[in-house]
Amino acid sequence: MIAFVRGHFAVKTPARVVVDVNGVGYELQVSLNTYAAVSNKESGQLFTYLHITENAQTLFGFAEWAEKEMFLHLISVSGVGASTARMMLSGMRPDEIARAIVQGNTRQLEGIKGIGKKSAERLIVELRDKLGKLSLDPAVPVSAFQSVDADAVNALVALGIGKAVAEQAVKKTMTTQTQDSSLEDIIKQALKNL
Repeated sequence: MIAFVRGHFAVKTPARVVVDVNGVGYELQVSLNTYAAVSNKESGQLFTYLHITENAQTLFGFAEWAEKEMFLHLISVSGVGASTARMMLSGMRPDEIARAIVQGNTRQLEGIKGIGKKSAERLIVELRDKLGKLSLDPAVPVSAFQSVDADAVNALVALGIGKAVAEQAVKKTMTTQTQDSSLEDIIKQALKNL
C-alpha cells in the first residue's frame, strides 16, 4: 500500500494531480478541497489510497489525513463508490460531512451531486455511530477520528476477534479505566475481559 507520495507537482487540475517522485510520476485523483490546498504549491506531500477494481487501479490523493479518513468511511457504505466519495469531499469539508451525518441532515447530503435521498439515509444509518464519537469542533482536526476505545476495538479485530465481541470487551474495560490509561493497557485488559 502506498501511504503517501512526496515530490514536485508536475500537473495540477481540479480532478487530478501528477506528483513527480524522483522521476516517477504518480497520477492521483483528487477532490476540489485537495486541489485548492495544492494549487499554489510547487511541491508537497499527498496522502494516498489505492482503489482496485476489476477494470482499474486508481490512486486517490488527499492533502490532509482527515480527508483520507473520511473518504475511507464513505466508501465503506454500501452503494457509495470512490467517485461518489470524492464528489462528496469536493462539495464539503470532512468536518461538514461528519456534522451532517451525525445530525441526520439528509437535505445537506442530498445537495451533493450523486447523493439521493436513499444514499443520504444509508450514510446516516451506517456512519452516525462511528462519526458520533468524533469531535465536531472545527478547531479540532477530523484526524481525531479514532478515539482510544475505537483504536482498541480495531486492534482486537486485527487479532482475529469478532467486532461485536471486541466492542463489548472494550466497553466493559472502559468503565474501569482512568483517563491516563494507555491504549496498550486498555487492549490488555480487554483481552482479559473476553
